[in-house]
Amino acid sequence: MTQSARYTVAVRALCEFTAKTGDLDLRFTPSPTAQEGIAGHGVVTSRRDDDYQTEIALSGDFGPLHVRGRADGYDIHANRLEEIKTYRGDLKKMPDNQRALHWAQVKIYGHLLCKDQGLAKIRLALVYFDIGSQKETVLHEDYTAADLQAYFEQQCGLFLQWAQQEMAHRAERDQQLKAMRFPYGDFRPGQRQLAEAMYRASNRKVCLLAQAPTGIGKTVGSLFPMLKASAEHGVDKIFFLAAKTSGRQMALDAVDLIREGAPLLPLRTLELAAKSTACVNPDKACHGDSCPLAKGFYDRLPAARESALAIMAPSPNGSAPPALDRDTLRAIALAHNVCPYYLSSELARWCDIVIGDYNYYFDISAMLHSLTQLNDWKVNVLVDEAHNMVSRARKMYSADMEHDSLRLLRKIVPDELKKPLDRVHKQWNQLEKDQASEYQSYAELPEKFMGALQTASTAISDYMADHPSYVEPDLQNFYFNALMFARLAESFGDHALFDIEKTPGARAANSNSVLCIRNIVPAPYLKPRFESTHTTALFSATLSPWNYFGDMLGMPETTAWVDVESPFVAEQLSVQVAKHISTRYQHRQQSLRPIADLMGKQYAQQRGNYLAFFSSFDYMEKAANQFSELHPDVPTWRQSRRMDEAERTQFLDRFTLDSEGIGFAVLGGSFGEGVDLPGARLIGAFVATLGLPQINPVNEQIRQRMETIFGAGYDYTYTYPGMQKVVQAAGRVIRTQSDKGTVYLIDDRFARPEIQELMPNWWRIEIA
Repeated sequence: MTQSARYTVAVRALCEFTAKTGDLDLRFTPSPTAQEGIAGHGVVTSRRDDDYQTEIALSGDFGPLHVRGRADGYDIHANRLEEIKTYRGDLKKMPDNQRALHWAQVKIYGHLLCKDQGLAKIRLALVYFDIGSQKETVLHEDYTAADLQAYFEQQCGLFLQWAQQEMAHRAERDQQLKAMRFPYGDFRPGQRQLAEAMYRASNRKVCLLAQAPTGIGKTVGSLFPMLKASAEHGVDKIFFLAAKTSGRQMALDAVDLIREGAPLLPLRTLELAAKSTACVNPDKACHGDSCPLAKGFYDRLPAARESALAIMAPSPNGSAPPALDRDTLRAIALAHNVCPYYLSSELARWCDIVIGDYNYYFDISAMLHSLTQLNDWKVNVLVDEAHNMVSRARKMYSADMEHDSLRLLRKIVPDELKKPLDRVHKQWNQLEKDQASEYQSYAELPEKFMGALQTASTAISDYMADHPSYVEPDLQNFYFNALMFARLAESFGDHALFDIEKTPGARAANSNSVLCIRNIVPAPYLKPRFESTHTTALFSATLSPWNYFGDMLGMPETTAWVDVESPFVAEQLSVQVAKHISTRYQHRQQSLRPIADLMGKQYAQQRGNYLAFFSSFDYMEKAANQFSELHPDVPTWRQSRRMDEAERTQFLDRFTLDSEGIGFAVLGGSFGEGVDLPGARLIGAFVATLGLPQINPVNEQIRQRMETIFGAGYDYTYTYPGMQKVVQAAGRVIRTQSDKGTVYLIDDRFARPEIQELMPNWWRIEIA
């Protein structure tokens, strides 16, 4: 560490490290949305004099520490510095440690302002603004500049040892990364092209869409150059985001491989697990009066944090230290009697690579994005199997509610909540009464219903704060859905649909319906996320056409595009189009016998392991029954609905180097992507569908909207999503440069030029 090295920390981050004590307590979590919070700040500042200063950038130093942030507002005439906090509910229910944290922040800002403007004293104020009543509660205290300086130095002193440790870690990490060599000695074909594109994107500070074929080692080929870029380009952290557990495991394995080649590399790697998975006491609420792991959480956090980081430190014997995967993290958390999920949230601040699901950076309340903004991190984000991003992001920014669930909830909730829920029920009944058709999409949200829903949300929030031991999962689900509806309502526009679908009720006398705010174009939500990164690289074997992903995801105009050359050659894969068969819905019954004959003929010509993909479970079952009837001697096994992890493993275990038979599966399901069956474990696939989404009222609404926005309604709604599934499924066959196999594309539409343009360039397609 050089003399000029310094550690930059945000005011809030400094105070959360030094001044946060006591219980983890989520009972008073202010429910205003981000837009409501901004609006609330605006209301407060609009009530001040014209010369009232807002968003005041302040900074100061303490040794190598550089502390910076933005104070909310300063009243020059009253010499009063204000920290504005919006909330909804009863302010008296705010935990003491949360109020103490707010005072710590405003005192740090007070010192920085006094020093900046040469003030001898100042009045500090916490302004709590109630979103519902629009009323302010102001708490204020007077301080001298000397008192605030002493407090600033005290807090910085508590943080300084940790900051020096972090600076030393960063310096050693970057030095080792610059000297790090590729773990395999040489790149696979195509892998170098991918790695170079990743590094150039970071160097140019642009996003990247990388279409890279399966089997080239995309995970190592993306992580390695981004680690090198971390040192060269001053990147603080890498977020590796995956769609499935298997993708996270591949990332952990890649880090282990890199660490084996550089055992002295001080690289901290953290795997994030979902809250539902990490929670030890799901029957308890997240506060000290209910959960023992929340009691005194912040008092025990420092020791747990030290233990976790010590495990990831380089070992004196030269062996590569482990990553902090979810099992290791859970063991550390329980050893220190703290919540594993919130410990992982804390450790994300101090790790170099964070591996998790897409939602940790991209959803509406993404923890990694919030931390990035708070700490002003420079991050590189890697998005694995990025063809999933459109559908996953749509779900992140959609919400639905079922009327029957509300009916049941009204019977079990406490009396205090019955009236507000009855109002929601009444408005919901009116919506059903006014709608004649089973399905209808609306241009605007129902104002009276949304108002009743907001009132009910506030009542539930107040009740749960008053009754901390009350835990009712159905009420919590309704509450979170209601909050999501409110947040999505603020940004409702052309990128979303509001629709109501009537369904049969639980009782004959009642109608049932599902209300949905349905995101169809995630771009407005994701674009700011891309802009807040140094580089975001999305990679997959199926990312074409690139303009579809650029439009739907809101990629910046400067985004780079690379189509990595395949290491495979046409001679490895026989691609046959069965033009004589139609798998359209109206032809499926007639298609069963020809498909069974085709599969039987191919199996007789070359015995081995095959996968057969169909558009639905019903179609798959009928096809499997027909095949077994005609070819009872051929072993078959089938994907079942809602398979758990053990059942999926059992299905895949049937594919051995010595086995023979056909596994029947649904296209786009668990076995259509992310499955690695090299060599004789899989020698062929039958794809009996174009994978087009079902034509139904919802998809037709989406098609119309896609046509209006992009002028390509059918392709954006049906063709592109369907063909991505087809290419992914076919990609299970050739996994290495020594593999050989056969793929049958069963439908006459596969012979169309515009469909074949969406297939890999290295395929040599024959019309059977």
